[in-house]
Amino acid sequence: MDESSENNRSAGESLGQMFTAFGQAISEIFSDPELKAKAREFGDAAAQSAATLGHRFEDEDVKEKFRQAGTAAEDFGKTVSEYFKSDHSS
Repeated sequence: MDESSENNRSAGESLGQMFTAFGQAISEIFSDPELKAKAREFGDAAAQSAATLGHRFEDEDVKEKFRQAGTAAEDFGKTVSEYFKSDHSS
């Protein structure tokens, strides 16, 4: 297996793990059994899809879309973090 294939699989696996973790986190936040089941389904489906998308990570347009998604995820994380650091929790 060449390094490019290995990197693509790693990227696909990482994406799948991220979706799974996101789904689990959302389900825990809302503590709703139905939402937990839907979030688990979403995470599982996204993880399976991510595994099949590994080869597309070499496409420049796909790389750019993931850069944009990464920036949006960072912005979301910072916003949520700042919200809980402030006095909004009272």
